[in-house]
Amino acid sequence: MDNDTSRRPRFDAATTHRGFIAGRARPSAPAVARSQTTRVIHLLLLILVLHQLIGSEFVSRPLPGDTPEWPYLMHEYIGLIGLGVVLAFWIWTLFRRGETRLGRLFPWLSIGRIRDVMADGAAQARRLLQGRVPHDGDGAMASAVHGLGLLTVSAMAITGSVFFFADGASAARWALTLHRLIANLMWAYLIGHAGLAALHELLGDDVLTRMFWVRPRRRRSRVSRNR
Repeated sequence: MDNDTSRRPRFDAATTHRGFIAGRARPSAPAVARSQTTRVIHLLLLILVLHQLIGSEFVSRPLPGDTPEWPYLMHEYIGLIGLGVVLAFWIWTLFRRGETRLGRLFPWLSIGRIRDVMADGAAQARRLLQGRVPHDGDGAMASAVHGLGLLTVSAMAITGSVFFFADGASAARWALTLHRLIANLMWAYLIGHAGLAALHELLGDDVLTRMFWVRPRRRRSRVSRNR
């Protein structure tokens, strides 16, 4: 028997920890800390989306010929700022390194990536059926869901901007209808996304630490035990 193992594939701990086997990404990958730029843009998007969604409940559209009130004007101008932040996030996603790439955010044009999403989704469903919370890492399913959220917030910002610049035209009416519909989808995504993040945090996963500037609880517990 040949005892030479030099030609056999080697699976060391560092390789498997990054979620790769034989050069191919696993459907479920470990979570990674976000860069400072990603954290800043993510926080700005969160604040802007919350402001626009909540503020829209208290904003009334002026009648033709009436002067818009300041809450309505604020909603419009902050929406334009939001479009700029969304555009910045798209550009940053194209050039950043060591974080989720566009291919994992939007896997729908690759058969292999779609299979990864389905496999990861099935694994997450089994965890739910077993009464366990889904993984909070950068798996194929989680990345694809984040991509859907990015598409939703982008569509909301674009339709709002079209309504602003095409005010009075037929395109503005269509844009406003789509804008309101997409806002409801954004509410659903935001509630589900925040709910899962809160659940992971309550169960001991440092989700907020990876995305924001929150001190990890695990480190504090270790320090307290050493004392």
